[in-house]
Amino acid sequence: MTFNATSVAAAAAHAAQTTTEQLYANIDLSKLSWLEQMWAAWYIWIDNPIIATGLMSFLLHEFVYFGRSIPWIIIDAIPYFRQWKLQPNKIPTAQEQWECTKMVLFSHFTIELPAIWLFHPMAENFGMSTWQVPFPSWTTMLPQIAIFFIFEDMFHYFAHQALHTGALYRHIHKIHHKYSAPFGLAAEYAHPAEVFILGTGTIAGPVLYCWYTRNLHIFTVYIWITLRLFQAIDAHSGYDFPWSLQHIIPFWSGAEHHDFHHMAFTNNFSTSFRWCDRIFGTDNKYREYRARISAQKAAMKNKSKSEREEAERNLIAEIEAEGLRAEAIAEGSMPAPKTVKVQ
Repeated sequence: MTFNATSVAAAAAHAAQTTTEQLYANIDLSKLSWLEQMWAAWYIWIDNPIIATGLMSFLLHEFVYFGRSIPWIIIDAIPYFRQWKLQPNKIPTAQEQWECTKMVLFSHFTIELPAIWLFHPMAENFGMSTWQVPFPSWTTMLPQIAIFFIFEDMFHYFAHQALHTGALYRHIHKIHHKYSAPFGLAAEYAHPAEVFILGTGTIAGPVLYCWYTRNLHIFTVYIWITLRLFQAIDAHSGYDFPWSLQHIIPFWSGAEHHDFHHMAFTNNFSTSFRWCDRIFGTDNKYREYRARISAQKAAMKNKSKSEREEAERNLIAEIEAEGLRAEAIAEGSMPAPKTVKVQ
């Protein structure tokens, strides 16, 4: 028997084409919503479910990540918004934004792209729907997304704490703490290993849920990923507006919560919610800081604007200095202070 590579390739192409044409053979596409019709059209056009899912997943991530970051870049360039900047004296420069972008793109193409591309076969192996239409109802998707938020927040809390210890911090997480005053683009500014570790919490929730229930559509996962990216970028924005979500939902973390983590190095390890930090007592310094801010504002209500700003700068500098000491202790370059036992 002779091996004919051309014949084998042609046969494989024909089989793939036949399979793609049959995906929607029993579905009346005209009765679907516009979005569902576009979904089916994408899979038919690409003509390969694996490539179609991989490409759509990666493009979605890039469009959402940079699309959500651009408004924050514009806000940083407009002085009017400084009144809501949590650390108003630290505005990212164009050079810092560009350096951050290059690192983020490196992680996206070296870590996230391969993982996203391999997601389709793994997802289908666990029973996840990908090319199928129609989409699940909102009553099905919303509880699933809520579960993913809770799972990711808890996973991130413990993994993030681990990254603040010894070698894990020194060789991995330290990169993300380059900016004591974060900005939107810096949400995924991290060592590739950290992108993989913390990204596991984002994708493990849907995968485990799908494995257990065999009832999950990748469209639901896309909504979850979009919301998670919005949350991460907004938390790193460095702005606390009166209409920010944490003022509407009290247990939502938001930028005001996470900005303190970058400034003080310790406390506030959660992502979306404040529950874990409150339960495990890792928000004590943060709550003390907020109390000092409130007391300072009340005491200086009749002072001039320049005096109030000077007092705010001094308090931020004090917290930052404490954060630098805590960082040095975490990476092992400074011994931890000895506690004296009182008998």
